[in-house]
Amino acid sequence: MASIYKRAAQAEEAGESDMSDISDEELSSGTIEGDSSASEAEVEATTTYGAARSLVDIPVELRNRILMLTSRGVSFRHRHLLTDLHALLPHAYKDTKLDTKSSNNYNSALNALADLHSCNYVFFLEGRKQGQDLYLWLARAPNGPTIKFNVTNVHTMAELGFGGNCLKGGRGIVVFDKSFDENISTGAENRGLIREMLRGVFCVPGKGVRGMKPFVDRVIGIYGLDDKIWIRTYEIREGEKEAAQKGVNGVDASSNVKLVEIGPRLVLTPIVILEGSFGGPVIFENKLYVSPNLVRREIRLKKGTKYAQRTVDKEDRTRRIKSLGLNSGSKRARSGIDNATLFG
Repeated sequence: MASIYKRAAQAEEAGESDMSDISDEELSSGTIEGDSSASEAEVEATTTYGAARSLVDIPVELRNRILMLTSRGVSFRHRHLLTDLHALLPHAYKDTKLDTKSSNNYNSALNALADLHSCNYVFFLEGRKQGQDLYLWLARAPNGPTIKFNVTNVHTMAELGFGGNCLKGGRGIVVFDKSFDENISTGAENRGLIREMLRGVFCVPGKGVRGMKPFVDRVIGIYGLDDKIWIRTYEIREGEKEAAQKGVNGVDASSNVKLVEIGPRLVLTPIVILEGSFGGPVIFENKLYVSPNLVRREIRLKKGTKYAQRTVDKEDRTRRIKSLGLNSGSKRARSGIDNATLFG
């Protein structure tokens, strides 16, 4: 990345040196006043400067590129989720599973992979407890920040079976609902940081992406509820004109465009925000977050409490029967009409 910035700076310096003879007013207006002494070399220098300035403003090498990968131990549903997200984002690069057993190696391994594939965002899914828990590490390489989410309520495209469909390679509109600002209690600064990180991942650049198609046919909705981030994906579909005029099937009579959900679905719970890339000081820590391990522990304790209560009730019942003399342990005397007496 340092070499990219260096090349951009060199191009900018070259453009400035070529245009040192042109006034600021001429540059701002985009035109050059005709002069009898103006030569073709000056006009060529002006064109060169404009091209260099446009490249410096929006260099192709510095556009967003996402590195997507998973860790060992993820389930089939988690793999399908990553495949669906990779299909929706044409500026994403999908890599193989990260073969490391310690989270201490994330800093060096993932940043090295991001530098190798020229990616400035890392979308890393980490599976824990044999695929029971899924965590999302969203980082800006190589300097940070890093946000860790707990991923729940995962539903893939094939699992949902919606009727919508999007063309591969298209771009999407990322919409942040006002509930995102109202129901995410992480603070204004941290909420803005989360917004920018999600925008950097889901917003596809307008240029410089290989395989991207020149159309927008989907909407990625990001909502907030119960201090969680809910992500839904919809297809922008043009309805029939007759249906739009009649206002049937949920289509507004004033428009022939409707949204059809296509998936995938997922819910993100912010856990911690780090200053660096997979490391560094802690900027924010969610005090309301409850680990899935604690939830499973509470369920096991609740089941164990039921068994202990049944054992105590059984002991109390036995003690009461003995105190009433109903179970003295002696055999009851046979009556004259007992079966054993009558039929021997």
